[in-house]
Amino acid sequence: MRAITVSDRNAGVGGLTLTDMPYPHAAENDVIVRVHAAGFTPGELDWPATWSDRGGRDRTPSIPGHELSGVVVELGYGTTGLTVGQRVFGLTDWARNGSLAEYTAVEARNLAPLAADIDHTVAAALPISGLTAWQGLFDHAHLTTGQTVLIHGAAGGVGSIAVQLAREVGAHVIGTGRADDRDVALTLGAQTFVDLDADDLRQVGEVDVVFDVIGGDILELSTELVRRGGTVVTIAMPPTTQPKDGRAIFFVVEPERARLSDLAERLRSGRLKPIVGAVRPLSETPSAFARHRRTPGKTIIQVRQ
Repeated sequence: MRAITVSDRNAGVGGLTLTDMPYPHAAENDVIVRVHAAGFTPGELDWPATWSDRGGRDRTPSIPGHELSGVVVELGYGTTGLTVGQRVFGLTDWARNGSLAEYTAVEARNLAPLAADIDHTVAAALPISGLTAWQGLFDHAHLTTGQTVLIHGAAGGVGSIAVQLAREVGAHVIGTGRADDRDVALTLGAQTFVDLDADDLRQVGEVDVVFDVIGGDILELSTELVRRGGTVVTIAMPPTTQPKDGRAIFFVVEPERARLSDLAERLRSGRLKPIVGAVRPLSETPSAFARHRRTPGKTIIQVRQ
């Protein structure tokens, strides 16, 4: 099968290669998915799990990408809950070969059924962004109606979903980004937008929740804005400061089939709209990974027409 692989950790994006790889093996409780569309995180070439397995052993050449939408073509021993021919979407394991391939092996519990009227390229934009937004806002920050939430990267893959989910529960949403993100953030439901290049973030006043995807100075400054008892959640880096009488939480998204199904239903009903920034063929994955490429929403790799 064709796949994007990496073998040299020091090569960065330049080490991404389209090559032939063996057809994957379905272990116990796995399924093999014929991948139609895949998503990736630009920073994943820096993750240790991209290069080694859970025992710390080198696993190169490895296949990056951890979001997918496709069709089940094979069941591993003991696998239940899914059937051959079923459309599915979800996450691959962090420390196994991923989704930037024509076929991949995935634990069945990490996948959810996908309705026939949802396009694969849209579904592939939802797993990490959707689960991260939900878990950050509700499982960790416990956002509720009437609270104020500051969402960084409001036009990005994660932030755009977070804005929509926060508005749906009746929160007051302040979005941030660059100047050309303003219209997108406001259209999605943010009531206020802050241009991080031109505006003073302190002007937003006190907030109950901060959802951070940036880290660094922005994370530290945002922490100062949290009112007593509030929460900062971040996916960028472990926080170095805590809000007064509050919490600062760094987390990594976890697979959750029931939540994936809920997100898909929201998408079908029009209550949730993932932003697909660009759709590129598998052969163009290396250039899509390049950090200088910036598009609203999430770039999706179309593996199969």
